[in-house]
Amino acid sequence: MTTALITGSTAGIGAAFARRLAADGHDLVLVARDAKRLREQATELHDRHGIEAEVLPADLSGDKGIETVADRLGDRKNPVDLLINNAGFGNKGRYLEVSMADELTMLKVHCEAVLRLTSAAAEAMRERGRGGVVNVASVAAFVPRGTYGASKAWVVQFTQGAARDLAGTGVRLMVLCPGFVRTEFHQRAGMGTDNIPGWMWLDADKLVAAALADLARGKSLSVPDPRYKALMGLVKVTPRGLLGGVTSRTGRKYGPQ
Repeated sequence: MTTALITGSTAGIGAAFARRLAADGHDLVLVARDAKRLREQATELHDRHGIEAEVLPADLSGDKGIETVADRLGDRKNPVDLLINNAGFGNKGRYLEVSMADELTMLKVHCEAVLRLTSAAAEAMRERGRGGVVNVASVAAFVPRGTYGASKAWVVQFTQGAARDLAGTGVRLMVLCPGFVRTEFHQRAGMGTDNIPGWMWLDADKLVAAALADLARGKSLSVPDPRYKALMGLVKVTPRGLLGGVTSRTGRKYGPQ
């Protein structure tokens, strides 16, 4: 029996990972800020799938929360075999409309926490000669779209670079880059979604199934839907200056309301 630790496990993509991994027989360590929701989630997954689900309340916007999760990942007696770094959020507003405190909190959660938790997990996994890490980023990483896109671009570059450095150790690292997914993400950020075309939405459970298949294939980057793969192909051949204008207009149309 293997154990997976999932940050941001109580909603959205994190909850979809928890459902799928529990159904596959993995024990879980569930991490989020809301202890009550964590306990409810752990009870449901245990009762439905017969797996063990450990609850670990932690706020990854602070050092204490990050240290709590890093310590659990480094526990050699109760090893974690798969880390899903999923915790994240969005800020409503353009650059200079968002407070500096909120911008720095985003970097703490999206970058520093990912770095520290990946490192804690990978070090223990390398000692055992096996393990995997999935860092959840976004297709926003590939277009110039403010702090959110910049932080996710960091996750992409960091993960792919670390994956190369750990090649041959038995530790697999992959960055997952979804597009719009039907979750609580936009609601929590106070963003409207009524103007986002239906074809752009992805199902969280199908997304997770595709991501885990890509991890099993040894990919270091997963864009798990043909629609977004096609869009990212267009992004690669679009001049940077033109791309900046297009993404700015798209952000105003499909972004925060």
